[in-house]
Amino acid sequence: MKVGARNQLVGEVVEIQKGMLMAKAKFKIPADSTMASVMTLESLEDLGLKKGDKVRLFIKAINVLVVKE
Repeated sequence: MKVGARNQLVGEVVEIQKGMLMAKAKFKIPADSTMASVMTLESLEDLGLKKGDKVRLFIKAINVLVVKE
């Protein structure tokens, strides 16, 4: 499968929270960090995601806000 996103990370599903219409999946990524993704329950079901699954995360952002500390 070809995708336009160049930023890719390999991760593992560590948590899934389901709401009425949406779900939030949390992933452990390199450098002991976590990342989350919000999706519809239908998408979660289509992907068949469950805790412990290995995944590839494609990150494509239209905007990146930088704040100097």
